[in-house]
Amino acid sequence: MRSMTKKLAGGAVALLLVSTMTMGCAKRDSAEAMSASQRAEAAAAKAESAAARAEAAAGRVEDAARRAEAAAQKTEAIFMKHMRK
Repeated sequence: MRSMTKKLAGGAVALLLVSTMTMGCAKRDSAEAMSASQRAEAAAAKAESAAARAEAAAGRVEDAARRAEAAAQKTEAIFMKHMRK
């Protein structure tokens, strides 16, 4: 009878230990999931910022291209004026 009680007590302790470990793992997994979602949000914010910077740079390139085209037309007009003389 004593050995049976020891086995039951040992089983109960083992069950409590396993349940405690499982709860700890679940808590850690949820913390890791939260951390992963925070990293994903941070990455999305960085990507959005990079897209905004790229759009601004594209606007500057377009402006520079317009200015270069205007300068080329002006230069061509001056050249043609001198060629007529």
